[in-house]
Amino acid sequence: MFDKLKKAFGGSSEPKAPKVEEKVEAAAPVETKAPEEPKAASAKPRIGYIHLSGCTGDAMSLTENYDILSTVLTDMIDIVYGQTLVDKWIHGTYAEEMPEMDLCLIEGSVCLQDEHSVHELLEARKKSGLIAAFGSCAMTGCFTTFARGGQQAQPKHESFLPISALVKVDLALPGCPVAPEMIAKAVVALCNGDMDYLQPAIDKAACDTGCGCDVITGVIRPGLCTGCGTCALACPTRAMGFSEGRPSCDRDRCIKCGTCYTMCPRAWLPVSRIKEDTGL
Repeated sequence: MFDKLKKAFGGSSEPKAPKVEEKVEAAAPVETKAPEEPKAASAKPRIGYIHLSGCTGDAMSLTENYDILSTVLTDMIDIVYGQTLVDKWIHGTYAEEMPEMDLCLIEGSVCLQDEHSVHELLEARKKSGLIAAFGSCAMTGCFTTFARGGQQAQPKHESFLPISALVKVDLALPGCPVAPEMIAKAVVALCNGDMDYLQPAIDKAACDTGCGCDVITGVIRPGLCTGCGTCALACPTRAMGFSEGRPSCDRDRCIKCGTCYTMCPRAWLPVSRIKEDTGL
């Protein structure tokens, strides 16, 4: 199911079955037992979910999809790791070692002062074929990059970074939080190996500066903006406004969550479709 994705991302390849050596005829017939056939691995992709530093809004968006994803969650995938979706996490009550995963969804930025979070993130990269930044905090750091934590007797500054600062990210679903419809469509695309639909998410994996400028450079300048106002309505801090029927960005309000670009109906068109529509 994830073969196309793993090839595109250069992820871990499937283990090859050991070669069976040809038997050499002996001088005298010797009774030998037929070698046992190796058990077939589960066809279901193994999914993990990790929550780091964030507001759990992305997990709430995921729960809004349970009526849509009930078949996917129960019949098409195995959730093998996570403290939120399943009670299994390293150094927790039910697991001392992280299992192998085909895809790991990671929500929230990583706090460098949180040794457990750093260790869990690094371990997830080793154990996962694909890593997905799930939400803007994981992708860009979002509002957590402006936070000051550890308010004790002597307050100290804590560093919150996007997960791409520590590990390689294969795809990203930005949003503050991620829209439920975006999650559902991305899961279907993952299951179908729809690389055209997932290409923007793959491109976003290398981005850690999501802001209102993305709408200007990626939608308005290529002539794709229809003036629908979705970006302004989706902005959680009202940083996106309109001037003469086109979006504008107040950088003082922008928290670099990337929601405006994510929710724009013209931003997620495949490149081939954009070139076809614009005649480029």
